[in-house]
Amino acid sequence: MKDRFKGPIIERRGQVHDGSTTDQRLLDSRGATDWVHTDPWRVMRIQAEFVEGFGALAELGPAIAVFGSARTAVDNPFYALAEEVGAKLARAGFAVITGGGPGAMEAANKGASEAGGASIGLGIELPFEAGLNAWVDKGINFRYFFARKTMFVKYSQGFVVLPGGVGTLDELFEALTLVQTQKVTSFPIVLLGSAYWSGLIDWLRDTVLAQGKISQDDVEMLQVTDDVDEAVAIMVAARENRWPTPAPERPE
Repeated sequence: MKDRFKGPIIERRGQVHDGSTTDQRLLDSRGATDWVHTDPWRVMRIQAEFVEGFGALAELGPAIAVFGSARTAVDNPFYALAEEVGAKLARAGFAVITGGGPGAMEAANKGASEAGGASIGLGIELPFEAGLNAWVDKGINFRYFFARKTMFVKYSQGFVVLPGGVGTLDELFEALTLVQTQKVTSFPIVLLGSAYWSGLIDWLRDTVLAQGKISQDDVEMLQVTDDVDEAVAIMVAARENRWPTPAPERPE
């Protein structure tokens, strides 16, 4: 059997399965539509998510990602704290980026929006959550977590992390890993709520560090505070380190 080429792909012997051409399959309206779910098509969807994200956020200017639980109720003190964080970051000249969901994310978006700042939501397709919160002024919905995470890291200069669950912890430890491995620079991570986070810090220090799995520097990358003004000041200091001249103006 002759070799068969499909664009850059070569098929030989038992790997030759289909005698049709790519153009034929594209232009032929007959047959099953299962092709839209195959891996090569997914590559195009993934590419589209990156293109959309880069296009939407390229001119955002200095931004801080705020993470926290979608389950934070409106009457929970951390909802008010997240709203204060969003507002004060916006007044300090930062765009505020959240996961676009309810709870602490909604509160941070609300604070930023009401303070006249850029309120950004990067949503994710989930079976138990729908849509972006009403305080997102510019939003992107993603199918793929890894594309969404890339946008958080690429366009944020720091993370402020409020109490949260598995998703928040995932985002926190991914940020920590990127700083530790020097994949990102000038990237402060602030944990708001010392009573909530102290157990995690104690475990990292008393168990993980004590057993030699991390270094003291790794623990010190996490800055814990209850003071919103301190959290914002840390982000401002990091921005000034990153851009010694005045930060670029945020587009209207």
